[in-house]
Amino acid sequence: MKVTSFILPSLALNSLGGLCAAQNWTYDLPPEESAALETVVEDDPNDVVYLMKSDESPLYPLIYRNALPIPPVKKPLKIIKNPVTGKDIWYFEIEIKSFTKSVYPNLRDATFTGYDGMAPGPTIMVPKGTESIVRFINNAAHENSVHLHGSYSRAPFDGWAEDITQPGEYKDYYYPNGQSARLQWYHDHAMHLTAENAYMGQAGAYILTDSTEDSLGLPSGYGVYDIPLILSSKQYNEDGTVFSTVGEKDSLWGDIIEVNGQAWPSLKVEPRKYRFRFLNAAISRSFALYFVNSNALNSRLGFQVISSDTGLLSKPVQVSDIYVSMAERYEIVFDFSKYAGQTLELRNLEKVGGIGTDDDYENTDKVMRFVVSSDKVEDNSTVPEKLRDISFARPETNEINHHFRFHRTNGEWRINGVGFADAANRVLAKVPRGTVEIWELENSSGGWTHPIHVHLVDFLVLDREGRRGTMPYESAGLKDVVWLGKGETVRVAAVYAPFDGLYMFHCHNLIHEDSDMMAAFNVTSLDDFGYNSTQFLDPMQKEWRAKPYELSDVKGRTGPFSDEAIVETVE
Repeated sequence: MKVTSFILPSLALNSLGGLCAAQNWTYDLPPEESAALETVVEDDPNDVVYLMKSDESPLYPLIYRNALPIPPVKKPLKIIKNPVTGKDIWYFEIEIKSFTKSVYPNLRDATFTGYDGMAPGPTIMVPKGTESIVRFINNAAHENSVHLHGSYSRAPFDGWAEDITQPGEYKDYYYPNGQSARLQWYHDHAMHLTAENAYMGQAGAYILTDSTEDSLGLPSGYGVYDIPLILSSKQYNEDGTVFSTVGEKDSLWGDIIEVNGQAWPSLKVEPRKYRFRFLNAAISRSFALYFVNSNALNSRLGFQVISSDTGLLSKPVQVSDIYVSMAERYEIVFDFSKYAGQTLELRNLEKVGGIGTDDDYENTDKVMRFVVSSDKVEDNSTVPEKLRDISFARPETNEINHHFRFHRTNGEWRINGVGFADAANRVLAKVPRGTVEIWELENSSGGWTHPIHVHLVDFLVLDREGRRGTMPYESAGLKDVVWLGKGETVRVAAVYAPFDGLYMFHCHNLIHEDSDMMAAFNVTSLDDFGYNSTQFLDPMQKEWRAKPYELSDVKGRTGPFSDEAIVETVE
């Protein structure tokens, strides 16, 4: 397909705030794909679907009374020289283990499983271009697999769902960290266990930093003026323990909204600009977020969107609300200087602004509170009119290469009639490495929504059919998740690079993913790229699989955890 490099443009808005970019599309689908689409019979979305969990959690008595926790920064255990390049490789160790915490006063503690025994896990911060190896040590009760969401990872280190690490095993994950500075996140990806593991705490932020971005003057200082806000939703039993996702086949919305692991927290801020990094780590709930003054709940306050899944936008986008579906990341700058001495709230629109199908509960319209100091402060931060140039190899044709329909048939979640458990048929696309393809992603139903994540690549949202069009903050940058709302079809273009191998794409409602709404695509080698190695094509390659360990070796720094063994592994 012929391509041309271009800089992301500005487009006109429609009446719902989305971008008008309608085009005349043509189709060049593989014959077997066209045949599969013709056989798809979708369940009636009006059929009643009963969730395993229908009762509500106990009433939470401490809304806005607990401080927002900030996940600690994880420091590398070792820094080792790459023997080939001479550059540093940062080596980390993270232990997956259970922990308990009190969610409700006067009720039982809840038990979770998290990275380093916390949820969210510690934040990893690495400079762009600095390679890293993260050793995940499974000291938990269940198997896991780790996906660094947003990373250009080789297939054996991408968190293939069947590449599991059993209790008593560890796996070393290698990350090149060569992509643009961005908020990524690491989370579980084990087959049929992703929802349960992520829901119980296996999620954390991984931030790529960049000196060029640092020079822009945006609000800075992790945990001070640059703050991660990791959203999730839970449901709890009458005794205060956390409800499990096991057995759930539809969605688990959650009626307790948590930010950085704390239900409805509060944050004291200064009257100045702050950078907030939103990550929706909920397993089923989407958000439509907006700010209000506590004394004027019907008047939304404006803010600037500066970044999305793959890093900075081309320029800031001024909005008064923002959709954030599961696994999406958006970063904003909010200026509190006008609100000294006042109290603001971050709120959530009912039914995700009419785009979602999420169940609403008594307090799911609330997210967190900001208490603004009345003290005068100096603020030298700024938001430039231009954030960066984003070049992209856009096709010079409107030819669609693949059409993927995300649907439910006979109560099972499928893509073009195929589930991930169908190993013989789950590879739905074979893309020569370095080529650009347009994929059409369809959710024809009005009964459910699907946030779609394509591993390995950053993509451009070309257009969206549906009520809202393409949102301006979607089109001002590249994405790796796009939300298919009720009755929406979205077209995306991606360069399938830099690596070849077998990768996944799926719905990021993790209940749907675990119920097989996931498939694979194979990025294939071309001779003229100069790559003739097949070393990293197979995500299940034995050489890179998990290995057993003894806890005494971890504690005593012996065996595979000795300095010599770690250096040998890294080199």
